[in-house]
Amino acid sequence: FRPVPRTMKSYSLSMAQPPRRFSVLHMDKNGYYGGESASLNLNDLFKKFQGKEKAPEDLKLGSSRDYNVDLCPKLLMACGNLVKTLLSTKVTRYLEFKSVAGSFVYKQGKIFKVPASGGDAWRSSLLGMMEKYRFKTFLDFVVQYDQKNAKTWPNKMDCTKTPMSEIYKYYKLGDNIQEFVGHAVCLYLDETYKGMPAHDTIERAKLYAYSVSRYGNSPYIYPVWGLGGLPEGFSRLCAVHGGIYMLNKPINKLHFEGEKIVGVESVDENGKDAVAKCKKGVLADPTYFIKDGKPGPEVKQVGQVARWICILDHPIPNTNNSDSCQIIIPSTQLKRKSDIYISCVSHCHNVAAKGHYIAMISAEVDAKDEAGAKGELKSAYSLLGKTKQEFFSVNPVFTSQSKDESGLFITESYDATTHWETTCTEVLSLYKRMTGKEVDLSIKADLDQE
Repeated sequence: FRPVPRTMKSYSLSMAQPPRRFSVLHMDKNGYYGGESASLNLNDLFKKFQGKEKAPEDLKLGSSRDYNVDLCPKLLMACGNLVKTLLSTKVTRYLEFKSVAGSFVYKQGKIFKVPASGGDAWRSSLLGMMEKYRFKTFLDFVVQYDQKNAKTWPNKMDCTKTPMSEIYKYYKLGDNIQEFVGHAVCLYLDETYKGMPAHDTIERAKLYAYSVSRYGNSPYIYPVWGLGGLPEGFSRLCAVHGGIYMLNKPINKLHFEGEKIVGVESVDENGKDAVAKCKKGVLADPTYFIKDGKPGPEVKQVGQVARWICILDHPIPNTNNSDSCQIIIPSTQLKRKSDIYISCVSHCHNVAAKGHYIAMISAEVDAKDEAGAKGELKSAYSLLGKTKQEFFSVNPVFTSQSKDESGLFITESYDATTHWETTCTEVLSLYKRMTGKEVDLSIKADLDQE
């Protein structure tokens, strides 16, 4: 057996290529699905953040059961690897998606729609006249680019060897275009990509453009009823293939023979110690290795992420009254080390009471206290307008210190991004390390054909 705590990452890994010759046992210390990627109703949200049994009625937020608020909200790239994983595992039979209405980028205190086509470029106030022409020329190159066909290479430059900075230079793209292409289109976390081979950046830009053309308004989609439906969908399908699930099970001890993990100790239905044996290994999230508030030797803290959940009774201003959107504030705009992300979904996605919107600000922060962390996010918070209720948290980010040879695989904490691309990269890497095989993502990302 392979004991696996129930996070979105472990769910997708457990069903990445079903069925397999080994069994999967999911154990969770929590009483709900999804771990950090869970969706909570309003009462559970107040209980988690404020210790109250239910939401105060005087706030007039509506019924608790109308809410499915993501603890770690992330949007899906319409043609991205997570959608391909959902399709290849057939988890989509349990899910329904809606397109996200808008994708925006922040510049000099204002919000602009991210241009993803020639038409967008000509209409965008984000670009000057010459920038419109140059960006359209660059997009035309991106769409027709094929690494196997040298005729599509810019000025005969091999993009697997040429740094992205040279491609920008060739198309005469200035800092303004480089900023939103790198951060809002290609979703890079910093500027280091410019010194790397351009191929990956071009493929990311192509994925963004294809995803926009698939659904029209933005490249993102989002599950109706919230992200909590994703781990629930994986758990249902895994159960069909013989997976076993255990909620409210503490992890008391890991059993090793030498340096190889062989089992996980918990308790049975009578409260007595019981050990689940494993052959393939154990997959866990970092929270299982925090003891008395301090990380154990299996994990290392590498930073912290602040998340600011805000309930609104209006769309985010200056987003064309979008019922859902993503806004990226590039680090270069605020002279930060990392970007700030804003996501917004609403009653249109069955995650809030009618007329209400759930906005989330997330970013890496340096401050150790709440006031300081909020101060780092004030530029993003000012974009939301008036809020009805807020929930704030600062969460440590951990990375694994375990060796693959031990059979213990620990996922990284969720980052600040409001998309799944970085998480998917980690999932695919973990799957190969655990099984020695690649996940087959050759399937076309077409939810309408499912």
